[in-house]
Amino acid sequence: MSSSRRNFLRTAAGAIAAGTALPHGLAANALIPSGDPLAATALDSLQDPSDEDLVKLHEACQTDFALNLEMWLRGPLEDKIRQASKLGYKYFEFWPWRNKNLEAVLEAMKETGMKAVQFTAWGFHPGMNDPQNHKAFVKEVKASCEFALKLDCPMMTIVGGNDQKGMTQREMHDNIIAGLKLAAPIAEDHNVMMILEPMNIRRDHKGHCLYGSPDAVRICREVDSPMAKINWDLYHMQISEGDLCGRMREGFDQIGYLQLADHPGRREPGTGEINYSRVLREAYDLGYRKPVGAECSPSKGAAASTARMLTACTWK
Repeated sequence: MSSSRRNFLRTAAGAIAAGTALPHGLAANALIPSGDPLAATALDSLQDPSDEDLVKLHEACQTDFALNLEMWLRGPLEDKIRQASKLGYKYFEFWPWRNKNLEAVLEAMKETGMKAVQFTAWGFHPGMNDPQNHKAFVKEVKASCEFALKLDCPMMTIVGGNDQKGMTQREMHDNIIAGLKLAAPIAEDHNVMMILEPMNIRRDHKGHCLYGSPDAVRICREVDSPMAKINWDLYHMQISEGDLCGRMREGFDQIGYLQLADHPGRREPGTGEINYSRVLREAYDLGYRKPVGAECSPSKGAAASTARMLTACTWK
């Protein structure tokens, strides 16, 4: 722990013990472990952290986050970019790119210095695990790459698709391999990474054909392209298989991007069972240096949930 971080926490804890207010009610519950007797009385104090509070927490956290604008904020994409910047974020991600006001988005990015990390290029329907959809898939990858270059965005998510009637899981996975191989030269030419996302079928995406890491790792290794990797969503992986650190070690060569949410609830880290400070330290030790996608729903307001997430993800 850095001296600035230690002094920051000491000051905050001292203010609570003395009965004085933290700046703008800074996250007592985000600063004190849940087992601490002070935490019970401090639990509701995280309401409206100031901009300065958030800056300190971002600086103390060793992980940069790409805020998922779809789940955290409301309004047009360009307005959400500005809101995310005020919360102290430098990066963002979003879902479908079509029907967005590109000029307005670029203006908001220029104004704030925010950078796009990834967006959804191909969703659940129609499934790219059906070869009948491969022609459309390749066409959409090309269009998405062109959009990504305008945004200076390095990655885009690809969804495998739901179960196809009459196909085995292995057949659907082989069709995903075939589709990615068709699109890989386009992604390589544009230097935009396709990141294939395994889901979970226990809680959120029943009927989806790809879940857990082993099959996703096999698929990407067989595609064998530097521009076809995995969108390794730790929330989905926790539900599907657990052993988050061990699985990351086994498949790290195929990880293109990390996303997270806590479980249960798909809320921000600090609300559930996952020890994200440990998991993100493991990712760092393995060599991961990209932002981590915060694809979760805030349990409180965006500022309060940001403070909780940053604190829960700071290495102990």
